Amino acid sequence: MSQIVEKQEVPADARLPTAHGEFRIRVFHDPDTGFDHVALTLGDMVGPDPVLVRMHSECLTGDAFSSARCDCGPQLAVALQTIQEHGWGCLLYLRQEGRGIGLHAKIQAYNLQDQGADTLDANLMLGHPADARDYQIAADMLRAVGISDVCLLTNNPDKVSALQELGITVSDRMPLVVGINEENRAYLETKVTRMGHEISQQELEID
Repeated sequence: MSQIVEKQEVPADARLPTAHGEFRIRVFHDPDTGFDHVALTLGDMVGPDPVLVRMHSECLTGDAFSSARCDCGPQLAVALQTIQEHGWGCLLYLRQEGRGIGLHAKIQAYNLQDQGADTLDANLMLGHPADARDYQIAADMLRAVGISDVCLLTNNPDKVSALQELGITVSDRMPLVVGINEENRAYLETKVTRMGHEISQQELEID
């Protein structure tokens, strides 16, 4: 005779062993977009110092396929390794592919880039903003895991100002300049000259 088992609410919260050590993974659902976003944390999120935080936007081509067109894959790996070496911190994996325009539009933008457009103009030619991301969910996730004061791993000052406007204190910024190659140098130069990313010309030189 079968038993009726009452459905129980199970938290989306578990340990996650990785190549960069063991993290805690928590999933947050955004009802406005339908997307699930991830917070990977290491250690306790309380202490006298700002929490080392990386806000990483999803990049299927870079994160999963090791694309050389961007620096996303290396940034993800180095961010996790930096948090592990630091001893505590948080990585937010945000489902905002292609700076928020989605995978289909991102690959359309790649097509335009293959024809000579830069990364910013390609988005505009498709009728999208240069950067369509919204960091409200990121601020909500940080507060949910107990973080209110951060040292942000980023080259993008817009992320700093966006978090501050959403009530998160950004006490410090740590650059994350990795993965530069001949394929993505022009892409990164556009980020510097037209989008305000803080990467020096010396750092853009390829040995």
